Amino acid sequence: MGKYGDLYAKILEARSVLKGIKHVTRLDHTSTFSHITGGDIYLKLENLQKTGSFKVRGAAFAMSQLSEKEREAGVIAASAGNHAQGVAYAASRLGIKSTIVMPRFSPVAKIQATEGYGAEVILHGDVFDDALAFAQETAKKTGAIFLHPFNNENVIAGQGTIGLEILDDCPDVEVVAVPIGGGGLVSGIAIAIKEQKPDVQIYGVEAASAASMQASIETGRVVSVENLDTVCDGIAVKSPGPLTYGIAKDLLSGVVTVEELEVTRTLFMLLERAKIVVEPAGCVGLAAFQHGRIDVKGKIAVAVLSGGNIDMSFLTRVVEKELFRLGRSVRVRGSILDRVGSMNRVLGIVAESGVSVIELNQDRSDPDILPNRAELEMILEVPDQEALEKMLDLLHNAGLDFSVYED
Repeated sequence: MGKYGDLYAKILEARSVLKGIKHVTRLDHTSTFSHITGGDIYLKLENLQKTGSFKVRGAAFAMSQLSEKEREAGVIAASAGNHAQGVAYAASRLGIKSTIVMPRFSPVAKIQATEGYGAEVILHGDVFDDALAFAQETAKKTGAIFLHPFNNENVIAGQGTIGLEILDDCPDVEVVAVPIGGGGLVSGIAIAIKEQKPDVQIYGVEAASAASMQASIETGRVVSVENLDTVCDGIAVKSPGPLTYGIAKDLLSGVVTVEELEVTRTLFMLLERAKIVVEPAGCVGLAAFQHGRIDVKGKIAVAVLSGGNIDMSFLTRVVEKELFRLGRSVRVRGSILDRVGSMNRVLGIVAESGVSVIELNQDRSDPDILPNRAELEMILEVPDQEALEKMLDLLHNAGLDFSVYED
């Protein structure tokens, strides 16, 4: 065994301990992303794990190692959402009282799910690191056992069971991309895979605006980044832990970043083409493949989809914005005579063109519009560009001047 042989032994132990507590999630081949990247791409579906993310693995194994006295004291943890649910679920399975500190702006779905698993939730601070400091302070005051979300050997060992499963299902894997927040997931997976197949390339992937692991490795020590403005709330961590930083520095082939719009475009494509729902943080690894941050052409590659706990209102906004970006939803504006039948005339032409109306607004208040006219704004769903052009031509030929406009 190598430098991390003791941790690898813990990963093997965790695999046995976690039987019946967590799912062995599927490793699915994706022809869509294989075609886009030129690689042979597989997806490790931890979004289908119990509690909706990989976090239950580390939380459950770490709590299984507590003494009876420690269990009686209860556990406290800090989380942006997924570690919270993992701890709450595992604690309820083991009969342990759990308290979770979450940032104030955590997604409502994650807060409610955590409470649903039986934990007491305390909202504190704006980002994960604020919640972390408060949880550690509370643990000292109350005597509860603080369960770190990533800088903990037992947590890392639990997450590392994913690496064992990847090798079971895809022994010829050449590249693995793993989301990085604090680094517990990528540390465990890297140890599990590198102990068996040292030539496999393991990459960590961060949101560009929350790239604390990349900054730490480039600097040569653990550093913090500020202003974590990212849609990837699950990996918005100011700094990695000393333990995870050391493992990442030793074992990773690199840490890359992806931009916000790259993440949401990958999320949308997963939903539409693969029928897979993931949260933004959960698909950064696949986004790195799709947008060329990691070269997988001609290689067998695995992207770990680390979680699927996404707020439904946010998912709706992602879908809406992508439909507009792709030109499948458009905004059209024009003026009509303000009299009976004018709107019906427009809508008849729209229907004749095979275009659907999603939203329609009529405005008579604009001072630049003549008193006998009204402005009509429509949001339309169009099957293709040809149908849109046909509709605009028909409207123009009918004396109705409408055009596409942007917000």
